[in-house]
Amino acid sequence: MKTTTPKTQSAQPAKRADYVLVTGGSMGIGFELARCFAASGYNLILVSRTEEDLKSAASKIKKEYKVDVLTIAKDLFKTENAFELYDDVKSLKIKPSILVNNAAQGQYGEFSETDINRELEIINLNIASVVILTKLFLKDMLQRGDGGILNVSSVASRIPGPLQSVYHASKAFVQSFTAAIRDEVKDTSITITALLPGPTDTDFFAKADMLNAKNVVEGDLADPAKVAMDGYNALIKGVDNVVSGTMNKVEVAISNLLPESMVAEMVHKQQKPIENKKNKK
Repeated sequence: MKTTTPKTQSAQPAKRADYVLVTGGSMGIGFELARCFAASGYNLILVSRTEEDLKSAASKIKKEYKVDVLTIAKDLFKTENAFELYDDVKSLKIKPSILVNNAAQGQYGEFSETDINRELEIINLNIASVVILTKLFLKDMLQRGDGGILNVSSVASRIPGPLQSVYHASKAFVQSFTAAIRDEVKDTSITITALLPGPTDTDFFAKADMLNAKNVVEGDLADPAKVAMDGYNALIKGVDNVVSGTMNKVEVAISNLLPESMVAEMVHKQQKPIENKKNKK
């Protein structure tokens, strides 16, 4: 996997006590976002399901940057754990300056054949945990009078997704939800930004059992470090939305001009499985 050293462009220096909480922060885009914030002096709270992955991520960041890195192992597929996460952070006497809702997963296949229990877990992770954490930490930010929230959405939020129907729909929720609460707090000092990546070189596709999809096998997957930097800079600059990658911007623009049925058909073809695949490494 390619990595890029974060180069901050417009960030204000973090105060010694400033913490950023990143869900799904042990790898992929979440890990790279954590590196971006650490490069500007922010302390971190990394959240993921696996303690071992969290320790590895924390160790790497501590070696690279002189910041405090705390870890909390929490399975956000279960909604009660999102409430527990907030309580865990509160018990540390820490009020994060920034919340990054990054944790998300998908499931590949025809909706009539996929596992409904897995899809309900994905809805809990991609939607319910985002709503819970945003509500709880936003209340604290409003009381303080400052803060920021970065919700990792997706270009999938703008287009129907045959063979990933629940994932695309969950990201459409995140996109709409982010826009709504952004307007609610527009007269405050709270910044709320949505990051819309396209297909990115992370373990997302392996977890979604999607390694044989045409757009994964034949597509040019984005560097997660570059995606993260786009999101980081957008949040720091107070930008509402950022679509990461030129081709993704073009795809979103085209999809806005075409009938929904035509877009769905195009996406279906892009995501169809390829037989006798050679997976990318």
